[in-house]
Amino acid sequence: MIDEILFDCEERMESSIKAFERQLAKVRTGRANPKMFDEIRVDYYGVPTPINQVGSIAVPEPSQLLIKPYDRSLVKEIEKAILAANLSVTPQNEGDQIRIVIPPLTEDRRRQLAKETKSSAEEAKVAIRNIRRDANDAIKKLEKSSDISEDDSKGYQDDVQKLTDQFIERIGSLAEAKEKDLMTV
Repeated sequence: MIDEILFDCEERMESSIKAFERQLAKVRTGRANPKMFDEIRVDYYGVPTPINQVGSIAVPEPSQLLIKPYDRSLVKEIEKAILAANLSVTPQNEGDQIRIVIPPLTEDRRRQLAKETKSSAEEAKVAIRNIRRDANDAIKKLEKSSDISEDDSKGYQDDVQKLTDQFIERIGSLAEAKEKDLMTV
């Protein structure tokens, strides 16, 4: 029973880290990153489909992206989807492909994105702490129902705390790396 609680706790914390990493990938750093388009869907024969599944996304230069759809008839659809996504980029339709030039970030915008990264990191840390609280509550319930001793309960709560510290440290290092990337011109 206790192994299930610890395993569930670790899995939930891991999924929180993955969600935070996905959120960080969406933050634009002034360099071309194909992950910007991961959430954008294109109407492909009536089915909303991710852009990376209907075409290839290449980075010919550090500040450019080139999207080549596998089906040329999708160029207009992809262009519409990118404009609708409101990513602060303007797609240039070149007939059979779309070129996107990523404008450089201003100093103010970099600072604002760094602040947003910090607040996202704090939200992720809160999510980790909530998972810790749930695990500790489950351990305390086992102690109350006399399934485990008080000493075992304290030991397991220490294990949960160590796990929490590891994950919070990972969030901090991910956020720090993203901030450093943002502030690099």
